[in-house]
Amino acid sequence: MTDYVRKILTSSVYEVAEQTPLDPMRLLSSRLGRPILLKREDLQPVFSFKIRGAHNRMSQLSPDERAAGVICASAGNHAQGVALSATRLGIRAIVVMPTTTPAIKSDAVRRLGGEVVLFGDNFDSARVHATALAERHGYVFVHPFDDPDVIAGQGTVGLELMRQHPGEIGAIYVPIGGGGLAAGIASFVKFLRPEIRVIGVEPEEAASMKAAIAAGHPVPLDQVGLFADGVAVRQVGEETFRLCRDLLDDIVTVSADEICAAIKDIFDDQRAIAEPAGALALAGLRRDIESGTAPAGPLIAINSGANVNFDRLRYVSERAEIGERAEALLGVTIPERPGSYRAFIRLLGRRAITEFNYRYAPGSQAHIFVGIKLVEGDREKHEIIETLRLNGLAVIDMTDNEVAKLHARHMVGGRVSGLSGEMVFRFQFPERPGALLKFLEGLNDGWNISLFHYRNHGADYGRVLVGVEVPESTRADFHAHIDAIGFPYWDETKNPAYQLFLEAH
Repeated sequence: MTDYVRKILTSSVYEVAEQTPLDPMRLLSSRLGRPILLKREDLQPVFSFKIRGAHNRMSQLSPDERAAGVICASAGNHAQGVALSATRLGIRAIVVMPTTTPAIKSDAVRRLGGEVVLFGDNFDSARVHATALAERHGYVFVHPFDDPDVIAGQGTVGLELMRQHPGEIGAIYVPIGGGGLAAGIASFVKFLRPEIRVIGVEPEEAASMKAAIAAGHPVPLDQVGLFADGVAVRQVGEETFRLCRDLLDDIVTVSADEICAAIKDIFDDQRAIAEPAGALALAGLRRDIESGTAPAGPLIAINSGANVNFDRLRYVSERAEIGERAEALLGVTIPERPGSYRAFIRLLGRRAITEFNYRYAPGSQAHIFVGIKLVEGDREKHEIIETLRLNGLAVIDMTDNEVAKLHARHMVGGRVSGLSGEMVFRFQFPERPGALLKFLEGLNDGWNISLFHYRNHGADYGRVLVGVEVPESTRADFHAHIDAIGFPYWDETKNPAYQLFLEAH
């Protein structure tokens, strides 16, 4: 730990980076009854903390290494940090980015002086290609997290925190992707003030550090959710794992909806828009407060960045109220007869209806998808469900059902008859020309697509719900085909949102 403290104290990040403010979150502090502060790394020149580690690594290159140039693989923040630092230092920088990278990100790298090479559908493919180019041409590979100089550069955030808030601190919440920021902050804070808890925060769908600590060594995740793309890392580094395992007090995981709620909290308090990875730490802090596990004293969250496509805010606004438990989504079965809709609304009293989806279907029962505004969170939701059930209505809570939130709510009324052996899958497709064709070409004429719904909110990927008629005798072959396509997928055939609103009669 002492070596890292020395590296942090002697780092050269301030040639390009800035000391960022530590701002009080007054509205959120008042609402949750705890003093909460936000470290504003979104205010760096590249709108992310990544500039610190990139520059600290590159500033220590030898004259021969500078002449050779540097290369990195990144889809966003690290790429911009490397590009800006290289321009300031007069070094050639090649940045390998996945072909799925939105133009807003690749254009930003070019504006900062980096040479962009587009390769592969994902970060792993881009990284392998960058490593091969480094070996072939003699470039210096600048790792996004698993490098001592990068870790030390990120650790200057901890140095600033100790200067900015010398008084009591209960805990510092840090987002984790590859682990460089958490390792750097924990190295400095735990050396200087070991009583302060340093808590890592990961998305539930990309908890690679939590998995590594449970296994005792870094392990690759089978699937990585991409909503918080800045921390969507399949496997953490060896060095970051070693430091985080020894120095972190805990790791908290949060849902995408909780991250959306934290983005809204930051906007309400600071009038700033955080990227999902930027709001991750605050989401973990909120979860600990609400579960009663947050330590006493002021709590600090790191806002790690603000590089977000404007179009993604549609998704954030749609999901933020669910994340802060201010909306319930219910699937309710009511009698298919005149007056049932009015009777149902009467049971809800004066509560605001945020969504109501229904289409007539033959038979004695009707299924409705309804959104209800909540004032008292989950307690009120459970109260509503109990009231409806006491009045003879069947209710399924869909508030945390991903298929319901992403797809079924937009497809109510689409049920058909006569389908045989339909199976339903949720896919994540890279947002690039030809992705859908690649999926379709993975199926032969023996399987008929019976349902298709696509959702995209300006991210690097689209979300697709696909129904396919798969006879029992060919299911092994079908799974082999979709495995070979290579896109992440989940079997949703037993999902209640599908069964209630979309399944064939």
